[in-house]
Amino acid sequence: MPADAADVVVVGAGVVGAATAWYAARSGRSVTVVDRGSVAGGTTGAGEGNILVSDKPPGAELDLALLSSGLWRELAVEVGGFEYDPKGGLVVASTPAGFDALVSLAASQREAGVETDVVLAGDLAEHEPHLTPSLAGGVLYPGDAQVQPMLAAARLLRAARARGATVRTGVEVTGFLRSGDRVVGVRTTAGDLPAGAVVNAAGTWGGEIASLAGVDVPVLPRRGFILVTEPLPRIVRHKVYAAEYVADVASDDADLQTSPVVEGTEAGTILIGASRERVGYDRTLSVRVLRALAAQAVALFPVLAGVQVIRTYRGFRPYCPDHLPVIGPDPRAPGLYHACGHEGAGIGLAAATGRLIAQLIADEQPDLDVTPFRPDRFPTTPVDHGEIGLPEAVEPRFPHDQLGRGVHE
Repeated sequence: MPADAADVVVVGAGVVGAATAWYAARSGRSVTVVDRGSVAGGTTGAGEGNILVSDKPPGAELDLALLSSGLWRELAVEVGGFEYDPKGGLVVASTPAGFDALVSLAASQREAGVETDVVLAGDLAEHEPHLTPSLAGGVLYPGDAQVQPMLAAARLLRAARARGATVRTGVEVTGFLRSGDRVVGVRTTAGDLPAGAVVNAAGTWGGEIASLAGVDVPVLPRRGFILVTEPLPRIVRHKVYAAEYVADVASDDADLQTSPVVEGTEAGTILIGASRERVGYDRTLSVRVLRALAAQAVALFPVLAGVQVIRTYRGFRPYCPDHLPVIGPDPRAPGLYHACGHEGAGIGLAAATGRLIAQLIADEQPDLDVTPFRPDRFPTTPVDHGEIGLPEAVEPRFPHDQLGRGVHE
């Protein structure tokens, strides 16, 4: 390896790349992070910052989420400065059948280590006084939390820099350096960067980076919108969402899906979602979707009927066909590691993803078996990323400020 080579080059300065950089730098590795845009300039900058276990059935992703939830609590102490808020989540059902399904899911999650509390219809008001009284019941998840995602990425990168890491924004990866079949660095618009390992943490554009290395990772964009209200007293205490949201997360449908998700912030704004649709990288504002989200939120919280919306956000979740992220070394391109495809859970799963990648690079036993997330698990039929069209790097449409957080979960 050349004398000027970094131990690790991380492609992507979103929260997953930042977490990877932090854990690799903390373990003593030299790290360079590159991004063609700014820190948190993609999906991270359009995210609400949710750290959820409530929306995941037992299985590999829930195991990853439980690991990550604990790591975020540690990072809030060790790194801090990113508004970690363990406010909990409340999932509600509108029908008795829906409530029964929620209770059944909660029971299976509890066996997997998730803290749950079944809430009967008559007790919902104790947790959320402004909920509609027509609900059949719900389940409370005390372990759900939230961070300010742009701050989380920035603080993790700052902590990594304090350990010697370098962060280079405005630098686009154009190819890979090879020694035989092994990846030994990246080519960029600012010159070659040799490295012992390269991590693809490019989020929605992870498939494009993978294709530069001659491998296929089917990461596709899934657009989402959110509404942000005027600042109000804290009338929504938790992340509150309807049971249908869990089904939407797991759906393969490319068409529009909406389900009510409402949560308050410490600044007083209320965030309203959530929508999902596969429309490529089309950023067109859809008034139809915004109206649907507003109507569903008012049905859940009638008190919102007279509240003003001050802004909207939109962004792209990095979607994989089997709804699992891509984490780990790529046997088709030795030296290349992937950390992308988390869909709407990337912020919540970032801490565990970064830690696992750092452990794998160091040839340590990872905290969790990454086999379910292996990059070569997909069918070999190539995905035509060209039909989507790769956009130019974009900055977040609105900054995260005192008025509240951003887009989808």
